[in-house]
Amino acid sequence: MHGFRIFAQQSPAICLGFFLLSMSLPAPISNAEDYVAATEAWRADRAARLTSPDGWLSLIGLHWLQAGENTVGSAKGNFIQFAAGPAHLGKVSLAASGAVTLAPDGSARLEVDGQLLTGPVNLTYGEGKPSLVREGTISFFVIKRGDKLGLRVKDTESPRRRHFAGLDWYPVDPAWRIEASWVPYSPAHEIRITNVLGQTSTMPVPGKAVFAHEGKTYELMPVDEGETEPLFFILADATSGSETYGASRFLYAERAKDGKVVLDFNRAQNPPCAFTPFATCPLPPKENRLPFPVRAGEKNYPGESH
Repeated sequence: MHGFRIFAQQSPAICLGFFLLSMSLPAPISNAEDYVAATEAWRADRAARLTSPDGWLSLIGLHWLQAGENTVGSAKGNFIQFAAGPAHLGKVSLAASGAVTLAPDGSARLEVDGQLLTGPVNLTYGEGKPSLVREGTISFFVIKRGDKLGLRVKDTESPRRRHFAGLDWYPVDPAWRIEASWVPYSPAHEIRITNVLGQTSTMPVPGKAVFAHEGKTYELMPVDEGETEPLFFILADATSGSETYGASRFLYAERAKDGKVVLDFNRAQNPPCAFTPFATCPLPPKENRLPFPVRAGEKNYPGESH
């Protein structure tokens, strides 16, 4: 998925010192009270999205497919045993071509994309929206990670969703809403990103956001997820592993305008892996680890940790 690099240097020249001072100022806001209220509302919306029926807290499994037939259901003896749901759902077959087919069990009442399933069907995955299979509170779809295909399983009655412990945040501080200079790359650069499974992929980087902190400059490089998508930064800092989630922190930013990108660290958030062991989150490369503490945004999850 995405990444960024950081670079720090001293600022011995007076002119550079003025440059860094200007970059260190928070991005202008029209009204501090309105900004705090908007940030708190965004944080409440984040909690609502996490706890939604199809949110990350509903995940109950990630199961990798073997070539050929894979029996699926909650009963022992299935090749893929779900943590909940009907005892027998059917067979998911993986062909050498990569095609995935679902043949329902006679006792299961499966829907695929809202349509009742009466016979075998090909399940789509990859680009676009994957086929969604649903039976009662259980749903699953096919995901691709590197050369592996698997079933991501959700349950609207997941214990993690029902026992959500809430989110813990640093107080909103407008000083952490930083206006960075944007340096575009033409053509785009590439960066290698490794996920929690140890798989590495190469992703495009459209440019870098340059900002200052305590007299040093830093460069953060986001991965480009598409022209209509925000810039996506994966980072770690000196709070990672103690005050904040150890593997990484995520930060989204609107695309550059007039040569500037606003890095609002008050909206830094935990990756899905902080809430469930069934997510495959990207990790920040070593170049993307800020050496100073960013005490802004989301802290460690107070519930079950991963």
